[in-house]
Amino acid sequence: MRELAVGAARIILERGDITQVATDAIVNAANSSLMGGGGVDGAIHRAGGPEILRECTAIVARQGRLPAGQAVITTGGNLPARHVIHTVGPIWRGGKDQEAETLASAYRESLKLAAADGLATIAFPSISTGVYSYPVDLAADVALRAVRDAIASGEAPGVAEVRFVLFDARTLAAYERAMDEIAAQGGTPGARPAREG
Repeated sequence: MRELAVGAARIILERGDITQVATDAIVNAANSSLMGGGGVDGAIHRAGGPEILRECTAIVARQGRLPAGQAVITTGGNLPARHVIHTVGPIWRGGKDQEAETLASAYRESLKLAAADGLATIAFPSISTGVYSYPVDLAADVALRAVRDAIASGEAPGVAEVRFVLFDARTLAAYERAMDEIAAQGGTPGARPAREG
């Protein structure tokens, strides 16, 4: 486990199964229909049970499909986490279609939603790096900088711990490299070097 301190908050990297994490919220890398799918999305819906899908269906009926870069919150159903924050990442199209901005927005909007609901701990997967084909090295850098900047700027008040729960060794290694680079650059208020846990 590796972590980066930003002010009083911590960003933690670990390998694991996000459906088993007992944070206040976990984040689902959803599709715009919010109806479940493959990868992390399918795993969360299977583990959380039908209540998550019922709430997602009601959200889509009320406001339509969820645009990329936005987020909504539901119950955690049968998951250890109390809530699921559903966000839609961008499909990779070579980096020329504002993918980085959209991906950063997915992380920031998820954190803002957690803060608005008074949640202190949140766990993210690696958004968009599965079937949406975002290169993991690029995605890791965007993800960690977006989270660090949201915390440092006060966009997510009360969020004290952000975990990146990554399913395989290759993805974890990419996030570790990105965290080491960000920590080495410094320059962000409250950022302290990454350390092994």
